[in-house]
Amino acid sequence: MGHFLCRQACSATRNEPMTEQMTGAQALVRALEQVGVDTVFGIPGGAILPAYDPLYDSAKVRHVLVRHEQGAGHAAQGYAQATGKVGVCMATSGPGATNLVTPISDAYMDSVPMVAITGQVVSSAIGTDAFQEADISGITMPITKHNFLITDPEDIPRTIMEAFHIASTGRPGPVLVDISKDALTSTMNFQWPPVMRLPGYRPVTRPHSKQIREAAKLIIEAKRPVLYVGGGVHRAGASAELLEFAELMNIPVVTTLMARGTFPDSHPQHMGMPGMHGSVSAVGALQKSDLLIALGVRFDDRVTGQLSTFAPHAKVIHADIDPAEISKNRYADVPIVGDCKEVLTDLLTAVRGDGRKGDYTEWWKALNAYKQTYPLGYDNFEDGSLAPQYVMERLSELVGPDAIYTAGVGQHQMWAAQFIGYENPGTFINSGGAGTMGFALPAAMGAKMGRPDSVVWAIDGDGCFQMTNQELATCTIEGVPIKVAIINNGNLGMIRQWQRLFYNERYSNSDLQTAQRIPDFVKLAEAYGCVGLRCERPEDVDATIQKAMEINDVPVVIDFVVHQDAMVWPMVAAGTSNDDIQFARDMAPVWDGED
Repeated sequence: MGHFLCRQACSATRNEPMTEQMTGAQALVRALEQVGVDTVFGIPGGAILPAYDPLYDSAKVRHVLVRHEQGAGHAAQGYAQATGKVGVCMATSGPGATNLVTPISDAYMDSVPMVAITGQVVSSAIGTDAFQEADISGITMPITKHNFLITDPEDIPRTIMEAFHIASTGRPGPVLVDISKDALTSTMNFQWPPVMRLPGYRPVTRPHSKQIREAAKLIIEAKRPVLYVGGGVHRAGASAELLEFAELMNIPVVTTLMARGTFPDSHPQHMGMPGMHGSVSAVGALQKSDLLIALGVRFDDRVTGQLSTFAPHAKVIHADIDPAEISKNRYADVPIVGDCKEVLTDLLTAVRGDGRKGDYTEWWKALNAYKQTYPLGYDNFEDGSLAPQYVMERLSELVGPDAIYTAGVGQHQMWAAQFIGYENPGTFINSGGAGTMGFALPAAMGAKMGRPDSVVWAIDGDGCFQMTNQELATCTIEGVPIKVAIINNGNLGMIRQWQRLFYNERYSNSDLQTAQRIPDFVKLAEAYGCVGLRCERPEDVDATIQKAMEINDVPVVIDFVVHQDAMVWPMVAAGTSNDDIQFARDMAPVWDGED
């Protein structure tokens, strides 16, 4: 006993980490507490059950019992995007783990910092097709930033620290930690802080000065520059630097779907969102540009359209923290590897030092003509039925830009991106790269739990909503009063739009029958302990939204019954050139130099 006390005292005087004996499960919970986790979304099961016992006693970590593991993953994403912290989800082995594959993939595509913790069968049974065994490490290897399989309890603290470090640094992304059941039940010596072992993992954040000088030179010499801004600028927390740089140089800005709000919509230099359903002014700005200043973007197909015809006259400055993205799709004349916040800071210094500015008088004249001639618009229906775009306009006006909005994928996502005004970074959380149905509701739950003082609206389609609506039970029980606006057109809306345009109006398996109220979304909401409202007429929209805003103790679900033939315009058909954008059916803008 005396020897033990001496060892503890000597350790303390030498400032060494203290050690304590505990189970691997206890070590897991302790490590989560140490890295600052306050919320975990998950469902217990046999292999992960040992971890749930010490979690029951944790005063620092709140576990949220979801109704489906997909909901846990999307909630962790919403939490991460709303707070800037790492989101955490937990599931058991086999089907529990595989149900996390979709949100893991979604987080990977959209660079969301997330740690997914899964239980695994005992190490001696791995590879034997044991009950509820799945090689989740192998399954998720292509869609994680990194993943770990732990079979030794001594590795748990270090691995958790490494997982959170990897998820949150460099280009953020999901990290999987799979832990065998015997590693959770065995005893080990817990030591904190552990020493991380990540040889070769050194993300570059500071851009090279030579590349900055080359970029500044191109910017000053350009006649038609555009700031092409992606989600990487928001992830870097660089919206203030972006605004300062854009205003200093008087350069037009386009913000991708993942960057909505990173530059204020109301700013006169904002051209809108580019891409398949972008504004004519944003698409035109990119196509006619002679210099793209691409910041934290992927040059993905939804923005570029037919890649060979994208911005044909433009040189490219491409800054990204992930070197693999640079010149992946479009050759970069000036490649810059670095954090967008540091890139913009250094660019500001460089252009101020030079003192010159470009003359963009003619450029602005052309761009402002695009904005004035081809504003976003929509048709109202002669039968008096509700236009979904009108719902978005009224939400924007009545709820305002300080709220957080989430969306899944499809028509409702595009209308939310087009007709809600975003003034603040991180206020539009949606499934961009993966396009995941069912994302909006659990993401809204996670965002609200991360930022409980914010108003959170989930904009959802009637198809998307039916994939994860069971998480309304979680919201009610956990006291998470989100608000859900279902854009109910009775169909898989974007599928119907494509069938109308490209498949001769042969509506194969896109009619959901929800116009017949199967299900009745108001009754469904009430069954889950929420307030259910329905709105079918334009004159009732304001009162319905205001009633929802007055209810702050339980979730509110509004069934906005809209016309089934409402369509998303503008549109660039898949695989075609952005030059062929239509602002309505069979109606295309007239570009400079055309008759």
